Amino acid sequence: MNTQMLKGKIVESGMTQEAVADAIGMNRSTFYRKMKRKGNTFTVEEMNKIVQVIPLSREEASNIFFTS
Repeated sequence: MNTQMLKGKIVESGMTQEAVADAIGMNRSTFYRKMKRKGNTFTVEEMNKIVQVIPLSREEASNIFFTS
């Protein structure tokens, strides 16, 4: 996952990480942990919610969530 790109897109959208976590129904500390790659990464369902909330194009989502 390209965390820096995701953070940038969140800022570009005018949102905060807290607002995204709230919008997708995730505990804020869980969201932060997943952003820092501690423990589990985002599930497909969570990724889909993030894509809708920010919003992201297919290409942007692919570049963020499916890079090593």
